[in-house]
Amino acid sequence: MFSQINDFIVAFDNLVWGRPLILIILATGIFLSARLAFVQIKNLPLALKYVFHSEKDGSGEVSSFGALCTALSATIGTGNIVGVATALVAGGPGALFWMWIAAFFGMATKFSEGLLAVKYRSIDSDGHALGGPFYYIEKGLGKQWKWLAVFFSIFGIGAGLMGIGTITQINGITSAVNNFFDPQNLNTISLFGRDYSISVVIAGLVITICAALVIIGGLQRISKVAQVIVPFMAVIYVAFCVLVIITNYSAVPDAIVTIITGAFNPKAVTGGAVGSIIIAMQKGIARGIFSNEAGLGSAPIAAAAARTNEPTRQALVTMTGTFIDTIIICTLTGITIVIGEAWNKGLEGVAVTTKAFQDGLSFISPSVISFVLMMCLVFFAFTTILGWDYYSERCLEYLTRGNKKAVKIYKYIYILAVFIGPYMTVAAVWNLADIMNGLMAFPNLVALIALNGVIVKETKNYFERRNKGIIKD
Repeated sequence: MFSQINDFIVAFDNLVWGRPLILIILATGIFLSARLAFVQIKNLPLALKYVFHSEKDGSGEVSSFGALCTALSATIGTGNIVGVATALVAGGPGALFWMWIAAFFGMATKFSEGLLAVKYRSIDSDGHALGGPFYYIEKGLGKQWKWLAVFFSIFGIGAGLMGIGTITQINGITSAVNNFFDPQNLNTISLFGRDYSISVVIAGLVITICAALVIIGGLQRISKVAQVIVPFMAVIYVAFCVLVIITNYSAVPDAIVTIITGAFNPKAVTGGAVGSIIIAMQKGIARGIFSNEAGLGSAPIAAAAARTNEPTRQALVTMTGTFIDTIIICTLTGITIVIGEAWNKGLEGVAVTTKAFQDGLSFISPSVISFVLMMCLVFFAFTTILGWDYYSERCLEYLTRGNKKAVKIYKYIYILAVFIGPYMTVAAVWNLADIMNGLMAFPNLVALIALNGVIVKETKNYFERRNKGIIKD
């Protein structure tokens, strides 16, 4: 019976995350890019400037940078280290090219999500801001579409609580710690009828306590922690990638050629190991979407809390999240892997990235490389726990119309899920979380397409006022 249920869940997961959803998300990005006259090209420098220059008199709870870091805390994660490796192993080096395509058009999607989130958000007398797809569906499309907003919120809570923010992340953390400190499981303790490495138990407890201290503090504390951890760990990880590229600079041109060739003729690069351009496209685009979450509707929930009076301004800041996550971090990971052909050595997951770093930085002790990657995985996954708590809390707040007691109870349930996560090994949990995450996209994409006229109008109005000097940067 359980086997049949699991088979059904796996089949449904494949259906939800099949080619139709991937193509719809990509097509939405292409459509919005055209409607916005490729805002991701024309206004990227301005967007990057706005990241560090918040409005002085804007309404909201956190700075634009704080809102961006809260969103990045959920998107920059194991996908940037493990996900890229998985895509390249399955789709060949050309998968990275298709990740770029997904990110390029995804920037227009993220821009649109951020704009609508701020435009239709609700700010109460205490300055508490609430917004995201649930509000721009209800307020933008009308009360008759509220059912769609409710579905989005339910899926958002399910995705956060059932795995994306809890079980999968804490499992990733404890596995990384265990593989470094006790890979042979020589030091174990019996819990819940099974033996677990002491490293898993200690790591699980430490992360649960740290997560609880931050989560109970609410958005302000989540934002403050994210503003420290996200840039710090991103800089360290990027620095190691850049070091690999610099010390192997002569191999970079060939790596770029390999990536582009592999995108359109995978067999020429893989020797037949990867069958077709379709596989390279599917793996690359899917991984790009998984990594930056453009179109899923999660990032606009954080954008809605930004201190701003201009939806378009915050939309530009939100757009940079995809640029940072995929165009910069995923690209550096991908090039590092392609340089040493680590994708083609029969390895999987984090072992691919670890091999790429160890080969590319042979003058550094392999144990040091492994430790740095472990710490990056731990901190990236930890911030994802925080980010998804915020997302799912806001979805619950919408459903309960701001019931503080319900949100408080949810915090403790979320922390409990983090606590038990290391001891959960049921594959169905991962698949259910994946399904919920994918189902979030459908209501969000309906709203983005239906409200594209509002997005274009708001954008034109902002830049007209800016060009006339009415708005000062």
